[in-house]
Amino acid sequence: MPTHVGEAAETDARKAVPRRVLVALCATQITSWGVLFYALPVLLADITADTGWTTAGVMGAFSIGLAASALAGIVIGPILDRRGPRLVMTAGSVLAVIAVIGIAIAPNLWWFTVAWILSGIAQAAVLYKPAFAAITAWYGPQRVRALTILTLAGGLASTVFAPLTALLASFFDWRGTYLVLAAILALVTVPAHALALDPPWPAHHPVKASKGSAPAMNRRQIVTSPTFIALAAAIALAAFAMGTSNLYLVPLATGRGMDTTTAAWVLGLCGAGQLLGRIAYAPLAARTGTTARTIAILATGAATLLATALIAGPVWLVFATVIVLGAARGAFTLLDATIVTDHWGPAGYGTLHGILTAPATAALALSPWAGAHLATWTGGNPRLFTLLATLTATAAIIVLIERITKRP
Repeated sequence: MPTHVGEAAETDARKAVPRRVLVALCATQITSWGVLFYALPVLLADITADTGWTTAGVMGAFSIGLAASALAGIVIGPILDRRGPRLVMTAGSVLAVIAVIGIAIAPNLWWFTVAWILSGIAQAAVLYKPAFAAITAWYGPQRVRALTILTLAGGLASTVFAPLTALLASFFDWRGTYLVLAAILALVTVPAHALALDPPWPAHHPVKASKGSAPAMNRRQIVTSPTFIALAAAIALAAFAMGTSNLYLVPLATGRGMDTTTAAWVLGLCGAGQLLGRIAYAPLAARTGTTARTIAILATGAATLLATALIAGPVWLVFATVIVLGAARGAFTLLDATIVTDHWGPAGYGTLHGILTAPATAALALSPWAGAHLATWTGGNPRLFTLLATLTATAAIIVLIERITKRP
């Protein structure tokens, strides 16, 4: 009877906690992504025009920041598991504000790069990874629905902050714009993380395999297992391919003769497709196993990347193709959020997810630079997209081979 009462109390607490936690995390994800990620492309031309720094230099600083985020995620994961998201995300928010101020006042490219390194460390503490860990721990069996809501909100970051940044840039120079954005970041994220993320954090237990009949595994066994290594490689390949495709959709479209407005619609519809993919993920997860779901999402991404490489018209067919491509990308985001729990359970999520996705974050950091060089090496954007399709198909094959060769 006491056990039943305890379980009921835990269930009631879990029902009460998520409402304010989820609202806070949705608000902070929109703001953090908007300021730390999506503001730079809007302000890039103003920055280079004012400072004389090259586009490659500015984007290189941003890429170095993303690489710092990959390394920081490995360190932050264990802290997140032990102390919970409140400390990590509040401290990360404060660091993010300091980083954005540093970006705004940087006197030269070296200081600008250092500020982006600080921003990258902050990103590891405030963006999806710690938020996924919080939702996974507090929502339990309802996590897929909550993660869907969270990523739908995160998908609005560019919709909100790209025009807001452009509006601010019409009143201030790029430095003043970043200072205003730093103030918004401070006002929204610091109090939200400090005040809303206060439910009790689950005790730090050893990691167990997801099936009750499977033996317990420690983190070292998991991280060195063929399954973990295969998933890390597959996620890194797919993340690089999908991230690079997002950067080069507009150049691909304009290179085929589309005007800038139509090319912008291509990118916008791909973004809208992500929302559809995230909405569709929960019913897909309810009807498929982890491996089948992973292969299906990666195969769909590979097929639509190849279709995007081959289809130059009519416009409606291009639009339809990129919507499905966006849906695969959207589902991939939620696959990334749930794959650790699906394989090994929720215990130790922060540590395992930080290690698993570090190669993917590093690959994303390389995508702006590598995409340009690969487009030149392959002979143009259509062939670049064919290569990206091949990489994504390779990711699906890696998962399939690991599954086929897996021993009991």
